[in-house]
Amino acid sequence: MSTPRSFPTALAASEAPARPKPAQYPAPLAIAIENREKRSLGDLFGITNFGINLTRILPGGCSALRHAHARQDEFIYILEGCPTLVTNEGDTLLAPGMCAGFPAGTGNAHHLINRTESAVVYLEVGDRTAQDTVTYPDEDLQAICGTDGKWQYQRKDGSPY
Repeated sequence: MSTPRSFPTALAASEAPARPKPAQYPAPLAIAIENREKRSLGDLFGITNFGINLTRILPGGCSALRHAHARQDEFIYILEGCPTLVTNEGDTLLAPGMCAGFPAGTGNAHHLINRTESAVVYLEVGDRTAQDTVTYPDEDLQAICGTDGKWQYQRKDGSPY
């Protein structure tokens, strides 16, 4: 018989452990997110249907490569700083208290860039729908999420990265 996992009742989000440095993108594309730090808040409480991250982007950094999900929705809420949201429609300057949502399947590729001299801090929420695909219009890259929840990256022609 397995022992139920214990979860905290509450904690200071800024004290949650940072995820290890990102290695999700293949080299040399991973350099794009070197100035980003994520703290996986939902995982700490055993939340499995959606992810919640407290994310910090240092000056000059970005949230991710510009991307669009086929099956997973995303939402962001800005806590500190003024990032630039880049979408298919162009650039939008955000400020604390602003939010943005990215419904799955629209093809509207997006990411945040910190073009300021101060850190940006925001909450990101996304569902964990299996077998998602992600397109990266600015890169020769696509990602496929398997039934096991693991991402596999390949070039747009399907060849491995």
